[in-house]
Amino acid sequence: MQNKLIVLFSICFIGLASAQESKEKFSLDEAVRFAIKNNYEAKTAKNNIDAAKQKKWETTTIGLPQISGKVDYQSWLKQQLSLLPGELAGGAPGTFVAVPFGTKQTMNATVTLNQLIFDGSYLVGLQSAKTYLKISEQAKEKTELTIREAVINAYGNVLVAEKSIGILESNLKILKKNLNDTQKIYKNGLNEEEDVEQLQITLASVKSQLNRTKRLKNIGYKMLNLSMGRSIEKPLELTDNLDSLIERNISLSLLSTEFKLKNHIDFKIAENDKESKRLLVKLEQSKALPRLSAFVNFGYAGNANSFEFLNRSQKWFDSSLLGISLDIPIFSSFQRRSKTQQAKIELENSDIKLTQIKEQLSLEVAKAKSDYQFSIEEYNSARKNLRLAERIEKKQQVKFFEGVSTSFDLSQAQNQLYTQQQNYIQSMLDVIAKKAALEKALNIPTK
Repeated sequence: MQNKLIVLFSICFIGLASAQESKEKFSLDEAVRFAIKNNYEAKTAKNNIDAAKQKKWETTTIGLPQISGKVDYQSWLKQQLSLLPGELAGGAPGTFVAVPFGTKQTMNATVTLNQLIFDGSYLVGLQSAKTYLKISEQAKEKTELTIREAVINAYGNVLVAEKSIGILESNLKILKKNLNDTQKIYKNGLNEEEDVEQLQITLASVKSQLNRTKRLKNIGYKMLNLSMGRSIEKPLELTDNLDSLIERNISLSLLSTEFKLKNHIDFKIAENDKESKRLLVKLEQSKALPRLSAFVNFGYAGNANSFEFLNRSQKWFDSSLLGISLDIPIFSSFQRRSKTQQAKIELENSDIKLTQIKEQLSLEVAKAKSDYQFSIEEYNSARKNLRLAERIEKKQQVKFFEGVSTSFDLSQAQNQLYTQQQNYIQSMLDVIAKKAALEKALNIPTK
């Protein structure tokens, strides 16, 4: 029995050790780099680039030689007859004789080479394929910027939850001691029952907040895993803490960073959209141009009354044909003109949108800088307020246990302290989040 317990304990210990070993550690920068490679949207964006490259090659091949082969086999179930004048077969004049022409079975094998010589639509299509590839590459860049911001926010939320749990547990420990001391004083008749009840209410509130924060922490880890492209249940350990991140994220020099509109990914995407609309106009205009193509083929034909095409004695007759085709659009009842006008309107709309994007991006940068500066100011204010709230709460504790102040005064001081603690933690998260938003607005590339 003792041996079985030892084996069972060993298995549990090994399983626990394995679980701990499998927990991956990530700093914020490592989490961002991991997400850029493994996030689901990042993988999709990469696949879209690969698909765009294949689309570009598909368009290119339209103007390259096309070779096709064809084999036809025909067998008459009932052979068709033709009428000949009767006198040719020794019959009476004015009569006809039904005779079959050809053999019952026929096989043809042909190889054809087609070559496009000129097509305006093809030339525009090549340009469009290049633009489409460029749009896919820019979409990937924008996706990476979005992923970085999402990972930073998710990472910060987990750190906030962990720090909140630490503060709440510390508050809970102090409250339990205060409640225990107050209950002893009450039993000795030196204070009122209301003092005990007031502390019990505060204690219950802190316990509830602690349980809620623990649940939020678990959800936060899952959201971080999801944003990184990992299984939401996979264990994860964060090596950065909130205090170290704050030091790295307070950078007033970022507020003076010059905004380069033409380098912004949204502006580039809008420019490409305008280019695609310009190519659409050219495409509709090119449909009025002639289309020239040529082909040459070579084939063999065999005839027999029974299936003897695989025999060496079968006779085959070769043939070859060269052709050139010129397709000239003449009149389409103004259909092409209507489509061209529609394309021009779309081009005009894209130009309007480009102007809107310019103004919108400049406004976003101004707002992001203002929000970031405000978050730093709020952080500094929250830090000072927290220190004041801590001193006030300590003074109220001393006064309460000396019988100078009431439990209501102590409760107010404690609630004020808890509020300032949460404000302080939230202000730290805001600094990190607003800096990430500003970097995205300035289009600072991922490292």
